[in-house]
Formats: sequence, C-alpha cells, structure tokens
Amino acid sequence: MTDQKPIIVVNDLYKYFGEIKAVDGVSLNIEKGKVVVVIGPSGSGKSTLLRCINHLEEPTRGEIWIDGEKLTRAAKQINEIRAEIGMVFQLFNLFPHLSVLDNVTLAQKVIRGRSKEEATQIAMEKLKRVGIPEKAESYPSNLSGGQQQRVAIARALAMDPKIMLFDEPTSALDPEMIKEVLDVMLDLAQEGMTMVCVSHEMGFVRSAADEVVFMDFGKIVEHTTPDGLFNNPQSDRTKLFLSQILEH
Repeated sequence: MTDQKPIIVVNDLYKYFGEIKAVDGVSLNIEKGKVVVVIGPSGSGKSTLLRCINHLEEPTRGEIWIDGEKLTRAAKQINEIRAEIGMVFQLFNLFPHLSVLDNVTLAQKVIRGRSKEEATQIAMEKLKRVGIPEKAESYPSNLSGGQQQRVAIARALAMDPKIMLFDEPTSALDPEMIKEVLDVMLDLAQEGMTMVCVSHEMGFVRSAADEVVFMDFGKIVEHTTPDGLFNNPQSDRTKLFLSQILEH
C-alpha cells in the first residue's frame, strides 16, 4: 500500500445536459501509474466523465482534483492543468492541412514554448515510439485510421503529460487496425503511465487494466479489478452487460 495521494480525485460529480443526468454523483480516486478502464453501455456517462476530468465539459457540480490542484473555472488554471493531461479521441482530431510532423509539433511550440528544433526532435522520438517515424511528412488523409490514431497518441505524448485519457480510441477503426493502437496503449501501461480509458475492448481490460469501473445511467455500478470483473462480478447489471458483450 502507498500513502501517496491519488493523482485524480473526482468528488461527487454531476453533469446535466438539460434534464439528462449524464454523470450522476460519481466519486473516483485514481492513483499515479494506474490504468483504469471505464466500461458500460452507450449513454452511461463514460465519455462525459472523461471530458469533465479534462474540463472539456464543465461539471454541473462536484469537485475534480488533478495532482493536488482543484480544477476551477479560471481559464488560465484550466489550461495549465490541461497541459499535463494528454487526451486521445475516438476520431483522431488531427489537423488535415498539416503534415504528421506539424501535427505533433504544433502544441509543443504554442503551449510548451519549445523551439522548432526541440519540438521536431521530440516529435520524431514519439513517432518512433508509436512505430510510424517514416510517416512524418505524410498528411492525415494518406494514413490509415490506425496510423492516424497513433499520430494522435504521439501528439499527446509529446507534451509530456502526467495523465493520458483515451475516449474509445479504437471504436472508429477497422478490426485489423485495432491491435496496432492497443499495442501502443499496452506499452504505455507497462511503462507506468497513468491512464484512464473508455473502451469496449475486453482483451485490453484483461491485459492492461489495474482497475475497472462499470458505469450505467451516469453512476458507478461497480469498481473492481479485471479478475473481479470477469470472475466475480457483484452486480446483476454488471453480469448482464458482460453476458451481452462477451458473446460477441
């Protein structure tokens, strides 16, 4: 057991969209170096929870602490904290008019204040890290979905984040491309990166997760280990979800 404070603390978080309670009273502590995978049916609040952690969505009420600092509404503070959090989206979010190299260097130069030379060196290291350094001069339209997602991961890693958030990073990919992205994520997990992943990939849950959070209707139904999830789920709702997802 460690006595270190969690790097992410979510305390009694609510997020409403009109009458819809997308996140309904969620509390969650995530320790540094842990890989936490959030699972659940569509519309259960998984992605909204992730977006609140990065303040892409402003919580209706509740508190979020990142590495000992409470997220406030102050734009400067949000941007400073967000600079420590890498986020990889379902649909890559690359700039189509920029080369791969420029996609990976842009935020380094603007937010981290790095020179073109330093940003380029780091970008090439990260592209090598995700297995596509030869694509540096290519444009996103010339890449496969799996390659585009690996560029997105390289772009996030180039900012030296303390935390990586993944919002269903493989759900838009063809099946044969899923493994190449999951392999990169698995490497990151083994290197000790703190990761919160929304995913339907049960193989990734088994191989990489330290903890699994099952959400439904905006609430955490079960928070357990992969072994506990697959071999001893406590909630009937979890059992039903697993029976449906593991049949496919």
